[in-house]
Amino acid sequence: MLEVIGADCAGHELFVMVGLGRRAQWYRNLMAGGAVEIAIGSERFRPVYRELALTEAAAVLGEYERRNRLLTPIVRALLSRLIGWRYDGTPTARQRLVSERPILAFRPAS
Repeated sequence: MLEVIGADCAGHELFVMVGLGRRAQWYRNLMAGGAVEIAIGSERFRPVYRELALTEAAAVLGEYERRNRLLTPIVRALLSRLIGWRYDGTPTARQRLVSERPILAFRPAS
């Protein structure tokens, strides 16, 4: 199970952070053989994916934090524990975080 941290409705993309990093089993499986299926509620589809560039990933994460202002302290504390350094939400920290924990975009295959 993954948390969708954003969406681009025009591009039909969902954004997901690789919270446990590139060593996460699901990420390694994805890199080895592609995604088989994404299920959101009752909707299911075979996706294609891409890794966001650092600037785009930082913007997606920043927007996630803005939309979830009340949860931001909890999210930052959790991310800090996952990454092993204090994530404070500054632009520099956000860039560092998305370089260590990439954000992927998934969309339905054509």
